[in-house]
Amino acid sequence: MLRRLVIGYVSLALVGSTVLAESPTESIQTSAARFNNLYTLQIAQSGEVILAESFNGARLDQPANIKSASKSLMSALVGIAIERGVLEGTDQAIAPLLQDQLPANPDPRLQQITIGHLLSMQAGLERTSGRNYGNWVSSGNWVQNALARPFEAQPGGRMQYSTGSTHLLSAILARETGQPTDELANEWLAPAGIRVVSWLRDPQGIPLGGNQVSMTPASLLAFGELYRRGGQAADGTQVLPSQWIDASWQRYTRSRYTGDGYGYGWFLRDFDGYDGYYGWGYGGQMVYVLPQLALTIAITSNPNTPAGRSGYRGQLHRLVEREIVPLAEQRLARLDANVMVAAKEVE
Repeated sequence: MLRRLVIGYVSLALVGSTVLAESPTESIQTSAARFNNLYTLQIAQSGEVILAESFNGARLDQPANIKSASKSLMSALVGIAIERGVLEGTDQAIAPLLQDQLPANPDPRLQQITIGHLLSMQAGLERTSGRNYGNWVSSGNWVQNALARPFEAQPGGRMQYSTGSTHLLSAILARETGQPTDELANEWLAPAGIRVVSWLRDPQGIPLGGNQVSMTPASLLAFGELYRRGGQAADGTQVLPSQWIDASWQRYTRSRYTGDGYGYGWFLRDFDGYDGYYGWGYGGQMVYVLPQLALTIAITSNPNTPAGRSGYRGQLHRLVEREIVPLAEQRLARLDANVMVAAKEVE
């Protein structure tokens, strides 16, 4: 880590020389422009937007479907609901909250599933994502269908990534508040500059928890910034409890596909020695937060092409690690150098 920061200081002396053919932000733009699927890229550090670009015919003011990055949004709403007393906490059992939606002769293990299990993808029920997604959304009642699926693991056991789990959270919030989840999101998150434009609903009118949320790229960046600031809006208003962010960024399980850790709606990954947390949606809808660098990144992409199997998600991770992280280090080094100069002038 020290070596990287020292290099950052040295690079300051090279600015303006022939060593740097283009600025770091220009280099990032050049690299990003090579991605055919990329729509928008925004980078903020310490609350300042240092890069905001659109690609491949997209616009920064155009709402984007953030796909499963919506799961991070659902987690935030649950955290606020707990803070407001709407829900008891992550250990609260879900069966009493959805009693009339349980199947006939329910598996006793349904009584063991908690709010926390849904958030960390540890409900144990067969997934509604992947190859099961089409069958699930073709059913007449998505809540009942998710609850009627067979157990493939014990509650609290291995990770079973499933949009059905976060949809159950949406149904619970709607029931307990009397408001649909999209209205809650726009009411509770408005102070942070976050606005949901549209949200697909199930046959019963429940917004699809964990998928099909449309918002502008600016709102996605604002969402990441909310977490980066410890739950505070830009004006200091506490929108999301800071302790909820701490709980959400703990590792409860791990993805068997990527090996990355998983908290409450967030993936956990190391980026060149820095703790990183990211929400990920199909196609490459990404929001990254690296608190040690005061760094937030929001990316929207073509929502109709896979990002995992194609390797595109890995390319985005590498862009963050190899180009954006060094830029953030360099900016922090410059800031530290300016502070040192100012301190000497005061003396």
